[in-house]
Amino acid sequence: AGQAAPRPAPARFEVPVLLVHYFPARDGTIDRTATGDVGGSLDGIRAHAQATTDRVIEALEQGSRFRAYKNPAAAPSLRYTVADSLEFLESLPTWRKPGHRVPMTDYNAIMARIDARSWVMERGVKEVWIWGYHGGVVDLWESNMAWPWGDISNSDRDPHDLPVFDRTYTVYHYNYGRGPSEAVEDHMHQIEAVLRHIDPELFWNRFVGKPGEGRCGWAHYPPNGVRDYDWRNRNVVWSDIEDWRPDGGGQQIPINCDRWNGDSLQWFIYWMQSLPGANNGLRYRSRPLTNWWTFIGDFDGAMRARLGLVE
Repeated sequence: AGQAAPRPAPARFEVPVLLVHYFPARDGTIDRTATGDVGGSLDGIRAHAQATTDRVIEALEQGSRFRAYKNPAAAPSLRYTVADSLEFLESLPTWRKPGHRVPMTDYNAIMARIDARSWVMERGVKEVWIWGYHGGVVDLWESNMAWPWGDISNSDRDPHDLPVFDRTYTVYHYNYGRGPSEAVEDHMHQIEAVLRHIDPELFWNRFVGKPGEGRCGWAHYPPNGVRDYDWRNRNVVWSDIEDWRPDGGGQQIPINCDRWNGDSLQWFIYWMQSLPGANNGLRYRSRPLTNWWTFIGDFDGAMRARLGLVE
């Protein structure tokens, strides 16, 4: 009898997520006057949000597999679990935030409504994913962190727009008028914000690099990018993204959008898989690199251990 295939190694960090849906609906139909641009049946939008959530989880887990495009056995560093799914058949709560043309989503009100404290402090929720809308009628933050010592996120980093507990949690605000790529992009920008905060030289200057340098790029700029959102650029450049080493010297390959089929979501997964993950074996000035996914999967643990991008 043949040997059973080895079981994949378990993910290193579990990320419990609380899903929160705001569906302003009347008679089974989404109210376009509330959302600004999204209508259709409640059942259809509900199904779209569920299917998109599943694809976002799959993309984030796949993205945490270090260089899986070269190593199919690479295990994910993150495992997302859904703690619960809440639904409100009403509009997002808002408030008049100075400097904003339209009302800002009231995240404090949402966190009070769902009793975020008990989810974060008692049930270990690390992320809250809000399914809502944009449509030019509300402002939102794609990602927003509540950390006892600050807010590292793709927002204005207002220390008062979320309740702060003894444990860190991050709120993502998705738009169910869009798809999985736009939702995953929220996470891309959060990853960028966190890693840039931890070590701007190593992450932003050496991993991301400048356009034209042939390093790894960032969400909007692939290695061959010359403008924002340049995901379909067919111009070939030489890049070390698949063998990136902080001090240089990694093998460069010719690369263009064919590597990710001109698809933004596939680019995001490819870029995430290029981040130094588990067992990366990389060194910077003779010191080993850590698993950078620790800062997404266990931010508080990383802070307690005073972890950096390098050991």
